[in-house]
Amino acid sequence: MGIFRILSAAVIGLGLATGSAAAADKIRIATEGAYPPFNFVNEQGKLDGFDVDIANALCAKMKAECEIVAQDWDGIIPGLLANKYDAIIAAMSITEDRKQSVDFSSKYALSAGQFVAPKDKTYDDTSPKALAGKVIAVQRSTTHVTYLEDNYKDSDIRLYDTQDQANLDMVSGRADLTLADQPILGDWLKTSDGQGFHFVGKPVADPKWYGEGIGVAVRKGDTALVTKFNEAIAAIRADGTFKQINDKWFNFDIYGE
Repeated sequence: MGIFRILSAAVIGLGLATGSAAAADKIRIATEGAYPPFNFVNEQGKLDGFDVDIANALCAKMKAECEIVAQDWDGIIPGLLANKYDAIIAAMSITEDRKQSVDFSSKYALSAGQFVAPKDKTYDDTSPKALAGKVIAVQRSTTHVTYLEDNYKDSDIRLYDTQDQANLDMVSGRADLTLADQPILGDWLKTSDGQGFHFVGKPVADPKWYGEGIGVAVRKGDTALVTKFNEAIAAIRADGTFKQINDKWFNFDIYGE
């Protein structure tokens, strides 16, 4: 097959894939599977967490057959663009930068970031000046990385594939602080490894970096699927399903204002 025909076939295939999930009512959804309590692999080896419950509830409202798959965070948007799946439900913040690559539903949650440090370190001031020279552990390809790189230029920002790896370097003493979503770190602080750590400073939620909330990501131009997700999000908010899921995983309203 000539190169022109190969390219033409690829373009046609991409065109057929776009919007096909909504048309066929069969949707493949990616989540990370390594970000508890939002998404993780439970003791039975199955994907679990707030995102997974939300995904299942949305699919039920859409009367769609859905498959939820795990995908490493740093490849989750490339995988969507490569048609490996149709949507991402993985605590992904709706930011202007990500909007250049994908379209988003309306928000289904809102999560601020916050620093965590050892309990013997108070860090009443977590400003860039106060943390100059400090080693800050953060999961790569997250909103937190962009926030730190833009504001904490005099700190040593170290990137990890998962938040668990960042936490381990905190425990080992190789990092002074970590920055991640409040619910994620709040969950970790309850574990044996997290007992010697605490939240420091104020929550970080500047819309310039943290966007409009957490939403479902789909490929650019898949407006039919965005509409379906928006309607389903409104429906689970209205009928109490969202509150049931929220209260299962959090002791506060993760939807926010």
